[in-house]
Amino acid sequence: MPLSELPPPMGTTSGASAGQESPLIRVPPPGPMSRHWAQRLARVECRALFHPEDTPSDPIVYAFSLGSNVADVDGNRYVDLAAGFGALLLGHGASRPSRSLEMQLQRTWTGLGDLYPSDAKVALLERLVSLYPKGPSRALLCQSGSDAVTAAIKTAVLHTDRPGIIAFEGAYHGMGYGPLAACGYRESFRSPFARQLNPFVRFAPYPHNESDLDRALQSVQHHLAHGDIAAIIVEPVLGRGGCIDPPASFLPSLFTLAHQAGALLIADEIWTGLGRAGAMLASNRQNVVADILCLGKGLGGGLPISACLAAEDVMNAWTRNPGVIHTSTFQGNALACSTAVATIDSVRSQKLDERAGRVGNAFQQWLRLAIGSYPQVQAITGAGLMVGVAFDSGTTASTVAHALLQRGYIVVTGGPNANTLTLTPPLTIHEDLLEKFVDCLADVLANLPR
Repeated sequence: MPLSELPPPMGTTSGASAGQESPLIRVPPPGPMSRHWAQRLARVECRALFHPEDTPSDPIVYAFSLGSNVADVDGNRYVDLAAGFGALLLGHGASRPSRSLEMQLQRTWTGLGDLYPSDAKVALLERLVSLYPKGPSRALLCQSGSDAVTAAIKTAVLHTDRPGIIAFEGAYHGMGYGPLAACGYRESFRSPFARQLNPFVRFAPYPHNESDLDRALQSVQHHLAHGDIAAIIVEPVLGRGGCIDPPASFLPSLFTLAHQAGALLIADEIWTGLGRAGAMLASNRQNVVADILCLGKGLGGGLPISACLAAEDVMNAWTRNPGVIHTSTFQGNALACSTAVATIDSVRSQKLDERAGRVGNAFQQWLRLAIGSYPQVQAITGAGLMVGVAFDSGTTASTVAHALLQRGYIVVTGGPNANTLTLTPPLTIHEDLLEKFVDCLADVLANLPR
């Protein structure tokens, strides 16, 4: 079907409600056009992108999107509670990044890598270093979350002259070879390539609650005792591993242990940063200033870009190693830099980090009241608008996700066993849409087969 023949994106709503509309299902999803496009995709796309426990058997195909709404090629309208795996902080087609992109398209698309920058790149770097909570800092622009984590690991190795990394079970840092070695999310992601990955990575358990904390910290201490650890890398809130907000003393303890051992603390804020978890930096909620910060996902407002930030003395490790660089052809491309500046400015000016904390707390309370007593529900966890609903099995989570899609809600599953609904809506989502979702989820659970 030519794009000109696709159905209109949404309803006729305009003004404040545009992009904040309830679901409208015209054809049971996936409709015939979604199935048609999915079949075309299946003939040409490598299966490296698919994992049987995570991949829906009923894919819809996006056609239009605005705010918290997505319309598929069959004309169905959904409320998007995935938001590009949490990347669309401001929602689909947010006005400020859109205007910045339109203006930048008329000026220049990219500079010359690390040789000749665009003015948009300089402006973004200035915004980024202003986010670092303590002292002079520097930022290195990258192209993906995985790339930013790679840059962070390289920086730590250069700074300490040590090869080792401590990572956590359940953690996901990306699919590049550097981050993959530290991927505790699934062994299957790592094992085929183990012979080519860093052999000095050690794993500790991620604490889900206070009772897990001592065991996690003792494991970290044990690994640090080897004396070869460059850095501890940690998600301030475990993302793909199930939206787990650890005990408040966890990050401060890691920071202390790392520095006592001469190692650095890397905070992977790819998912949690820029307001998602209820603060501009989730690692700073307990006044911890990680030595190295990784930002991505939501940074570009929907375009791919990421960054590695660190204190100036840490980043100076690159200058002490002449000839060593980390760059790429499209490093700091002007289009993504312009939308990133607009995204940071929007989050700050609208105080969306504070809103995410307030609305996210209410969202979790509504979920607990509505579904907390259901036997299938194991836990409701998270921070800000990064919420997990853990079920008794991956089968239950998949069944619930499918039923929600039929009713017009887009969710994804996470957790090591794919047993958790991962809810990461735009930070701008209207509260009434979340309340309606909670009612719908409760009804879905009430009607599950016994």
